[in-house]
Amino acid sequence: MRIGISGYGQMGKLIHQICLERGHLVPVIIDPQPAGVPDGVNVLPSAKELDKAVDAVIDFSLPAGILSNIESYLEKGIPAVIGTTGWEAHHAEIGQKVTQTGGTILHGSNFSVGANLFFLLTQKLAGLINQFPQYDLLLHEFHHKRKQDSPSGTAITAANLVVDALQRKTTIQTETLQRRIQPEEFHVTASRGGEFPGLHMLLADSVEDTIELRHTARSRRGFALGAVLSAEWISGKTGFFSFQDFFSETLSRA
Repeated sequence: MRIGISGYGQMGKLIHQICLERGHLVPVIIDPQPAGVPDGVNVLPSAKELDKAVDAVIDFSLPAGILSNIESYLEKGIPAVIGTTGWEAHHAEIGQKVTQTGGTILHGSNFSVGANLFFLLTQKLAGLINQFPQYDLLLHEFHHKRKQDSPSGTAITAANLVVDALQRKTTIQTETLQRRIQPEEFHVTASRGGEFPGLHMLLADSVEDTIELRHTARSRRGFALGAVLSAEWISGKTGFFSFQDFFSETLSRA
């Protein structure tokens, strides 16, 4: 495949490396101020300049421009994998545009296989806890000091799974509270600092004991590999997909 990469920071460079390892070409980088682009790769300042020189784009650019980028991919009929988070409120709107244009968009809050196993276990634990009212659930995450959004898209995905599965939790609370938490609130908190690639902890706590689910990313390579696998998976498909669609199909074949 010919894969374009939008956003050429640490993640973009790692995606580039994995694309080459898997036998793909990377003819285009989309970034207004890229650094370290190899010779022979065409650099574009924005997705609006993109043409049919690629079979798909993997986009881990900054949140501020992601909706404009998606519009460009749909207008040009170029399938795209979107790893940028922070646009969850626009999913329904983008889904409609994908249907109208016959385009292909796959999005995800976390492309790591391990993180998606964490999601499955989160959903399962929250469902089981329905039968045990002595447990309260809460979630905390750590990310490096350069991360733009807080809480992370991964944390919000896990939180939505909890409130869908656990009847007594109906709202997600992401603020630092100067009051008691309400019984129906699921508290999601975040810390920013250091070099954490990503650490997410779901706690089911009671007077008697604590159950902890934890996913700790050791590097960004797992995220980058999942994004490249997703680009391979959407080849020949049309629709508005999530990484969970790819993940579920993979599990069903196991």
